[in-house]
Amino acid sequence: MAKVSVIYWQNIPSVVEVRDRRARHKIELDRRFQELIDLVAMKKRLAGTDAYLEQWQKTPLEERAGSPPEIARAVADEIESRFDTIRADVLAQIAADE
Repeated sequence: MAKVSVIYWQNIPSVVEVRDRRARHKIELDRRFQELIDLVAMKKRLAGTDAYLEQWQKTPLEERAGSPPEIARAVADEIESRFDTIRADVLAQIAADE
C-alpha cells in the first residue's frame, strides 16, 4: 500500500505526493491550479508575503493500492477533472469576502 497526500494552498489543490517504502512520486497539477492560486493570492494581497506561505497545507496520508506513479496520476486526474467546480467555488468565496 502506498500513502497519498495532496498539497493545497488554502482550499486549492496544487501537488499530489505518493510514497511507499521504496519510492516517492510527485505530480504538480495542471498550471490552471497555480494560476488560480496566484489570482486568489493577488486578490487577497498575499502574494510574496509570509501570509502566503502560511496558507500551504498537506492533507493527512491516505492509503491506496498500486505503484506511486500510477496512484499519483489517478489522483491528479480525479482532481483535475473537478477544476471547473473548484474554480467556481473559490471565485464564489472571493466574491462573498469582498
